[in-house]
Amino acid sequence: MITLLQTDTKTLVTVLQQYYNSFLEVLPRIALSILVIIAGVLVAKFLTEVYKRRILKKAEDPLMACFLAQAIKLVFIIIAILLALQVAGLTGVATGLLTAAGGAAIVLGFAFQDIGKNFLAGIILAFNRPFDINDTIKVGELFGKIKALNFRYMHIKTFDGRDIYVPNSDVLTKPVENYTADGFFRNDFVVGIGYEDDIDKAKRIIQTILDDNEFIVHDADHENFVFEDELAASTVNLKVFFWVYTKDYRKSGIVIRGNLIRKIKEALDENGLNLPADITELKLYGNEEDIPLRVKQDA
Repeated sequence: MITLLQTDTKTLVTVLQQYYNSFLEVLPRIALSILVIIAGVLVAKFLTEVYKRRILKKAEDPLMACFLAQAIKLVFIIIAILLALQVAGLTGVATGLLTAAGGAAIVLGFAFQDIGKNFLAGIILAFNRPFDINDTIKVGELFGKIKALNFRYMHIKTFDGRDIYVPNSDVLTKPVENYTADGFFRNDFVVGIGYEDDIDKAKRIIQTILDDNEFIVHDADHENFVFEDELAASTVNLKVFFWVYTKDYRKSGIVIRGNLIRKIKEALDENGLNLPADITELKLYGNEEDIPLRVKQDA
């Protein structure tokens, strides 16, 4: 019994010694493979930063440039990992990983359909899309400026300060309204004047304000005008149309519009034209002959 135990102990020591010797032989290659991975990651970051500094600033398409920078970094990291496996003498593992990655991609594609769908949509949007960085767009109910396009989502900054990350699949499948694609946008608002007022006079005053405003567009292709829109309950409504530049949509779509409304209101007041409030009609029913009113006088 003692002899058998001694034999088993010697066998275990021999096996451990063999594993230890094998580990010492492989250790330099493992260390070298780790260095290869670290060097690959550093090279990927360095090349990406160089690309961003040299190319991104001069790129005519910033979204595409950012997308390619991410792709370059990812490709270099994958190459570094495969080289590290080769250096470590794990060629079979590298081949197996590539094969397993192909199979896993199919399995994960079914398991994580949304992630895969957003990733593919991001690739499509990177090469074919109806917008660029800092364009003002509307996707569904979301309205704001585009700040970035990543593999899975698009970053939109709304005008009330919210940061919203929209899945790429939503951007690809929903209608996208681009307010800055050609640099022009037609805005409008309604001005209500009294029924007793001169409509042509009011239109001339408003048209003069439009023609004299230096911040709206004045060319042959973009006409600014005013016309009769509706006979409302208390007012004759005039609709004012004007074109603005949309590079800065907040200024053109909100600030300029507000300034025009103020100037038109002041000009109509100065020329004796009324801007009446809604008129309410009171009706008497039943046996009521009149409405008792009491006027309260200040002491």
